[in-house]
Amino acid sequence: MKKIILAIALVVVAVSCKVDSKNKVETSDAEKVVATEGSTYKVNTEKSSLTWKGFKPTGSHNGTISLANGSLNVADDNIVGGKFTIDMNSIVCLDLPEEGDYGAPKLVGHLNSPDFFDVAKFPTATFEITEVKSTSISGNLTIKGITKNISIPATSGVANGFATLKSELFKVDRTEFGIEYKSMKLADMVKDKSIDDLIEMSFDVIVQK
Repeated sequence: MKKIILAIALVVVAVSCKVDSKNKVETSDAEKVVATEGSTYKVNTEKSSLTWKGFKPTGSHNGTISLANGSLNVADDNIVGGKFTIDMNSIVCLDLPEEGDYGAPKLVGHLNSPDFFDVAKFPTATFEITEVKSTSISGNLTIKGITKNISIPATSGVANGFATLKSELFKVDRTEFGIEYKSMKLADMVKDKSIDDLIEMSFDVIVQK
């Protein structure tokens, strides 16, 4: 009986440690950004939103992060280019209390540390558009000084002096940007103590002329 219980426990741990790769975006080498012509629309940082969610075997944490600035190039009522700067010092955790031994401030402090985003050294991240399609947007994402090109499922629209760029949920592999703390890829990492390599994200960006 003890052997059966142990076997079941091992299966449960193995399943809980498995990363759900649904919505994972593939990365490639950074691509050349082609200069585009058109009107420049500036990002409305107050109305725009970016969300994040991190996972571990025992649960997850989620929150937001803010844009510092950015702009889109618009020609013939179509978004043709643009660049956004993300303020890495603006990470907020929404699912933990502000007080307590393991509240939001402690988690955010750890995310800001060299274990994760090292915001003292890398206070910003950027995303520069390389291609826009009807159902996706591709661009060079730079985190901690490492740049990769990714393609994100997203839709865009332009009307009445405003432009919007809204993504579906997508997942980025943090290890491809040098964030390996408790990665499941580390050979000596105990699986039930690990943190998923994939970070789930989404954005809803609003810009105006």
